[in-house]
Amino acid sequence: QVQLVESGGGLVQFGGSLRLSCSASRDIFSIYTVGWYRQAPGKQRELVASISTRGHTVYAESVEGRFTISRDDAKNTVYLQLNGLKPEDTAVYFCNAPERVEPWPWGQGTQVTVSS
Repeated sequence: QVQLVESGGGLVQFGGSLRLSCSASRDIFSIYTVGWYRQAPGKQRELVASISTRGHTVYAESVEGRFTISRDDAKNTVYLQLNGLKPEDTAVYFCNAPERVEPWPWGQGTQVTVSS
């Protein structure tokens, strides 16, 4: 069973930065496109960034130019650099594989809170 662990969240002020990490219990990231999702209170989970096995990245319009996704397959870790944070970025952030028919079991996520 795959276990995903997200970390790096916290409370930051408007315009601040954070670096999120997603690690896996097995070597799975090297064979799948990996994505970062977020879920704000009362809203559906949304995909905000993804990175393919070849390093091709895709971003949601709302984060384009501010967030950067990267991967280190040797460490089974995917990162999300969050810059220029806004209050509307406040959410719990998760990672998973957007192209899988059945997602891996969701981790606990990591809370990002941006104060205005």
